[in-house]
Amino acid sequence: MRASRLLSALLLLQARGRLTARQLADELDVSVRTVYRDMESLSAAGVPLYAEPGHDGGYRLVDGYRTRLTGLTAGEAEALFLSGLPGPAAELGLGGVLASLELKLAAALPDELRERAARLTQRFHLDTSLWYDAPEAVPHLAPVVRAVWEQCRVRVRYRRWAEPREVDRDLEPYGVVLKAGRWYLVAGGERGVRTYRVSEVLRVDVLEEGFERPEGFDLAGHWAASLADFDDRRYTGEAELLVSPRLLERLPQLLEPAVARAALASARPPEPDGRIRVVVPVESAEHTAGLLLRLGAEAEVRSPPELRARITETVAAWARVYGVPDRRG
Repeated sequence: MRASRLLSALLLLQARGRLTARQLADELDVSVRTVYRDMESLSAAGVPLYAEPGHDGGYRLVDGYRTRLTGLTAGEAEALFLSGLPGPAAELGLGGVLASLELKLAAALPDELRERAARLTQRFHLDTSLWYDAPEAVPHLAPVVRAVWEQCRVRVRYRRWAEPREVDRDLEPYGVVLKAGRWYLVAGGERGVRTYRVSEVLRVDVLEEGFERPEGFDLAGHWAASLADFDDRRYTGEAELLVSPRLLERLPQLLEPAVARAALASARPPEPDGRIRVVVPVESAEHTAGLLLRLGAEAEVRSPPELRARITETVAAWARVYGVPDRRG
């Protein structure tokens, strides 16, 4: 523990130049007295370290001195790819490793590049969470990730939508995916390769039995293909809409990407009243009606008849709720 702290102190001085005892104590989460002892130990070990007295003084290394103790550990190398995502890294148990990695990288960089890296972290931040959604609890993420990394089979109790709600599954975990702030497990089993939402895992037992990953399995490619297949299965029909030019421009902000892309690609020349006819993929009438109602009066469903009827019934029900006279007929 102390050896690690001494190394961290040395790397801090190398990366940031002069630091006071209080600054070092805050960074290392120790007392100022401990910092004094650590600085004495580093100096006794031959590190060219000296203290500058006075109010603006502090500890610094002799100009030109650079330690070579900046090699990355296996865990730090893994965390490198998450260096812009501290939240997910912490969920994976790599928060402390990530902090150590950033310190080593800063210490290994020339002064100019170190300053550029510091500006980068101050001016760019990646947030993978959804708007207005509370973060999902994923208490079983750590053992799932361990099983993925060590290629161990797992036995999980999983909560799903269909009955029976809770099921037991023996799985071969191939990988985990972070999508819009939510963690998913891609795993093989009796039912083939499936995707499981980690927040719905109620229990996980990591088994000693290992498994062989399918030859050539590409997690990113599989994920992209599964998303496309999901869209193909849920979009079972098409709807024809008349939308205003202003609304057409805003569809990418109001509808799912696949639906908005289809609308823009199918847009025809304006009708005499200025509205534009588009065709979009849809799910059931009940589900799609709720999505299209958010478009307001600038969108009119022309077909299919059952979707138009569903929206008409919903609007009429709203009118009754708000006391608007029904002038139909």
